[in-house]
Amino acid sequence: MRLSDYLKGQMRMSHIYQPVMIWTLLDKGGKASIHEIAREIAGYDEAMLEYYEERVKNMVGKVLTKNKITSRPLSDRQSFELSALYNNDEIEELKELCEKKISEFIERRNIDIWDHRRNTRRPVPGSVRYKVLVNAHHKCELCGIDASVRALEVDHIVPKSLGGPDSLDNYQALCYKCNTNKGNRSDIDLRGLAEDYVEYGQCIFCDQSEVLGENELAKAFYDKFPVTEGHVLIVPKRHVKSYFELFQPELNAINRLMKQVREQLMVGDSNITGFNIGTNDGLDAGQTVMHCHMHLIPRRENDTSDPRGGVRGVIPEKQKY
Repeated sequence: MRLSDYLKGQMRMSHIYQPVMIWTLLDKGGKASIHEIAREIAGYDEAMLEYYEERVKNMVGKVLTKNKITSRPLSDRQSFELSALYNNDEIEELKELCEKKISEFIERRNIDIWDHRRNTRRPVPGSVRYKVLVNAHHKCELCGIDASVRALEVDHIVPKSLGGPDSLDNYQALCYKCNTNKGNRSDIDLRGLAEDYVEYGQCIFCDQSEVLGENELAKAFYDKFPVTEGHVLIVPKRHVKSYFELFQPELNAINRLMKQVREQLMVGDSNITGFNIGTNDGLDAGQTVMHCHMHLIPRRENDTSDPRGGVRGVIPEKQKY
């Protein structure tokens, strides 16, 4: 097949990858490394090179090789090469055709040309993206890689296709590789999730309506038997017994609400100098209400003679060390 015929008539494009790859091969004399092709596509964005190397190998390269436009030499599996040789005039003509295809694509779509990488056409607002990345300290929350090494994306913890909301509690920062591997799957069986979030109605914590604060998945209220003044409980709205049964969005919601309530308490009482935070999980750990709850207990100077050891006091003889 003549490359000009392929460019003029047969090429079917969902993105600009094919003409960019062909242009690069032409520009490099007919052969280029996967890294070189990826660099051209990525526009010299170092954090995205690995992403596009995968696209070159497993997507665009396969399409062009299937159509006998390129091949991958057995002697150099890190490269692609054109299946035919072209003289200088042909090369210039073919490169112009590639550039024309790229321009036509951009004009036809009239959108951000990298928009295909989003699962939804509605991008996460910049202010929300900023909060997610700051909360993650600019590192992937799965593998820990820094944003300067690999580009980070804002991911839905519970995928939108499985009913996940567009909310801060359901966002996390993942590098593009972890996000791609995760896809729109979840290791939680979400078929009954809607029912799980329905308030139980036969529990003093489920029925608690006098709240200090709340968000979509959690609420906070004063403990009726406070250890210190301002002792607050933060609970999931879903009726669940154990902390270890919470879903990730619930953990996010509880942590965010706890920080919010902590700030409220400190603004209202300048004598607060510290906090104890904890949960009783199970009868033998002292749990008396079988609805998961986190204790946020304000501490003040001299509220006990010797505070050293803090939560170790759950076993009194072990508190001091």
